[in-house]
Amino acid sequence: MHVPKGQIYGLLGRNGAGKTTIMKMVLGLVKKDSGSVTLFNQEMAGYQSGIYDRIGSAIESPGFYSNLTAAENLLVFSRLRGKVDRIKIRNALDVVGLPYQDKKIFSKYSLGMKQRLAIANAIVNDPELLILDEPTNGLDPIGIAEMRTLIRKLSHEYGKTILISSHQLSEMEQMVDWVGIIHEGSMLEECSYWQLKENEHSYIRLVVKEPEQVNEYLKNDLSIEKITRPEASVIEIYDLKYGTLELNSRLFAAGFAVAEISKCQNSLEDYFKELTGGAGIA
Repeated sequence: MHVPKGQIYGLLGRNGAGKTTIMKMVLGLVKKDSGSVTLFNQEMAGYQSGIYDRIGSAIESPGFYSNLTAAENLLVFSRLRGKVDRIKIRNALDVVGLPYQDKKIFSKYSLGMKQRLAIANAIVNDPELLILDEPTNGLDPIGIAEMRTLIRKLSHEYGKTILISSHQLSEMEQMVDWVGIIHEGSMLEECSYWQLKENEHSYIRLVVKEPEQVNEYLKNDLSIEKITRPEASVIEIYDLKYGTLELNSRLFAAGFAVAEISKCQNSLEDYFKELTGGAGIA
């Protein structure tokens, strides 16, 4: 697994695939069985504070104090690290959009605000590498969009290298520069987002009443070979020698009833399913 400096690296996989375990191994929170971890061109051997000082993380649910404000919580965590800097606390809260002087306590926060505070805690010491474990999990669509904007801002404006995990593939598509796809603890593919985009394909989706006869007509009369049948009444055509309008006209002229015809683009999730042998996202 290779995370390029200054990029957003998306670690994708089903729940239980090993995403959080990988992040914990990088942080030294879980002992690895074999292999090695190299950070900032230095192989890790035990706890090395000089290295971990350059990393910020938000793994699972942070243990914030429910009766303290955002600034008070960050002050406590800063003391635990041995580095208290109120200016850095204010700056971190500004970056994530939480007011420094706000009197609202943590127990009154929405889930989105709690996620923002977790990221503020991760960046308060201005780390070079951020490790974020499913930061959009449980958020509503607006919260997801805001978190996506924040993560891109941290990378593009503040120069952070970000390792982020998720099983929400549609959101990752709009955020990452690099992708690693893991399944059952194994890395299946690692590439740039643009290389991944090359695996997308356009296709025509048909919903018909006589799928067997239509399938034979497409192959024998129209010489279309690249056809799949994902459902009983659905036909997907990957050989795009005909557009939807012409194909619909030909089927109508041949006496077939077409309930639905549309041109589609397979997504990252489609490719994930293909790569993992049909395994969907949990």
